[in-house]
Amino acid sequence: MSIRPWVVVEAPDGRGLRRVTIGGETVGSAWSLRELRKTLDRLGYPDVDVEDPASVCWRGGGSGTWPARAWRRRVTSVLMMLGLVASAVLNVMIGWPDASGALTFTQRITGALFVLSGLVQAAAAVSVIDYWGKRQARISGAIVLLGVLISLGTDSLLFLMWFEEREYTPYMLAFMPLLCWSLWALLLLVREKSWKGLPQPRKFAAGVFVSALLTALSLTYSTMYQPAVAPMRFQLKAEFGTARADRERPFVQVPLKLSVKNTGEVSVYIVINDFTVYGRTAKYSERGTLVTEQWKKSFETGETREEAELHVDQLEYTAISSGRFYEAGEVLGSGQEDARVHVFEIPRNVRYDLLHVDLQITYMRKDRGRIDVREFGKPHPSWIKGSPYSCHPSLCGETLTYHGRVRHNNNLVNVTRKPRYVTAEWSPTRSPEYSISSSYDFKSGEAAGGPAEETREVDRFGVSTVYASSEVSLAELLGSIPSS
Repeated sequence: MSIRPWVVVEAPDGRGLRRVTIGGETVGSAWSLRELRKTLDRLGYPDVDVEDPASVCWRGGGSGTWPARAWRRRVTSVLMMLGLVASAVLNVMIGWPDASGALTFTQRITGALFVLSGLVQAAAAVSVIDYWGKRQARISGAIVLLGVLISLGTDSLLFLMWFEEREYTPYMLAFMPLLCWSLWALLLLVREKSWKGLPQPRKFAAGVFVSALLTALSLTYSTMYQPAVAPMRFQLKAEFGTARADRERPFVQVPLKLSVKNTGEVSVYIVINDFTVYGRTAKYSERGTLVTEQWKKSFETGETREEAELHVDQLEYTAISSGRFYEAGEVLGSGQEDARVHVFEIPRNVRYDLLHVDLQITYMRKDRGRIDVREFGKPHPSWIKGSPYSCHPSLCGETLTYHGRVRHNNNLVNVTRKPRYVTAEWSPTRSPEYSISSSYDFKSGEAAGGPAEETREVDRFGVSTVYASSEVSLAELLGSIPSS
C-alpha cells in the first residue's frame, strides 16, 4: 500500500498565486486548480484527491479559491513587454548610426550607450515573463524596473529636445506614447515594490543613480555643447603665372595657379566653390577729381568693388573666366593639399588695365554633420523644362543646383527635428549661393524658414566661406611676353 503525499496549498498571495509544498518541500506554485493537477501529475501523483483532507491541506481558502485574475495579469504583462520591446528598438535605431559612424569619440560613446540601453531593455522584456509569472528569478522585477527607468529617461530627453523646436518628426509617434507608457509602468512597479527580491536593493539603487548621472552628463555634453575647439584653418592661393602668346591667334594665354590646403584638424565637406577672373577698366584723371562724386555714383550702381583712387575712378569689372576647384560634396581632409593650373585667354589688344582673381570655398565641418554626397553631388541644370529645379533664365540665368539631405552628427537631434537640406547654386555669371533649411523653394530661391532659420542652421553645422584673391597689371603681364 502506497503512502499518499501530504500536500499543502498555501493561501493566495497578492497576485492570486498559491505556493504548493509536498512533504514540507516547495515544489512549485499554481494559478488554478487545473495547474495544481498538472504539477502533481508531473511529480508522479496523478491520482491525488484534492478534496480529501487527508491528501491535501488547503490554507487561506479551499479548492475554489483562485483569485488570480489571469486576464488582467496577462494584459499587464503584454503591455509591459510591448513597451519595453518598442523602447529597445527605438534606442538601438537612435544609437546605432552614431555608434558605428560618428566622427568624434564622444558621439560614438553616446551612440554606444543608446545601443547598450536597448539591449538592457530587451533583457527586461524577457524578464517580464518571469516577473508576471511565478517569479522564480529574484532579480526579474529589478531588471524590469531598470528597463522602465531607461525608457523614461530617454523618452523624456527626446521630448525635451523636440519641445525646443516643436517640429513634426515621425519619431514623435514612438517616443511620445512611450513616455506616457513609461510613467504608467513606473507607477505600477513602484506600487508593487518590484525591487524587493534583490539581496541588496540600496546598492542596486546607487548603481542605477550613478549610471543615470554619467549617461545624462554624456548626453548633455554631446547634444547641448557644440565644440568651439579645433578652429578651421585654410591656405588659399590664387596667382597669375607667366603669360604666353598664342602662335596662331592674336590672343595671350595666361596661366592661373590655384592651391588649397586644409591646415586645420577637422575634415570638411565642400558645399560650393568658385574661382573667377575679372578684367578691370577705369577712367583716369591727372587732376585727381574723380574720387568724389563719381566714386559714390559708381558704388550705387554696383560698378565698383568699394575701391577708390585719387586718379582712377569708375571702376568696372568684367568676368573673363570662371570655374570650380572642387565638385560639390567632395571631402577635404585635414592636412590635404590640392593644386591646379587653369589657363585662360585674352586678346592682345584688350582694354583692361588689371586682371583680378577671386577664389572662394564654402565648406561644412564634418564634426558637425554629414551630407548625403550621392544625392548632393548630382548637378541639376536650371534650363531643363519640367524639372523641379527648372527656373526661367530671366530669374536664375543658367544655373547648376545641388540639393541633398544633411544630418547632424548626433542622431538624437535628427530624430527630434525635421529633415534638413543643403542647397547650393553655381553659375559662371554670378557668385555662388548656398542655403541650409528644412525645405527650399527652387522657384523663388528662398528657404522655407526664412533668413532666421537659415542663419541658425548654418551656425549649427559649422558652414563658412574662405577667400583668396590677387591682381596683376596687364602692362606687366603683356610686357613679359617675348616679342616674335
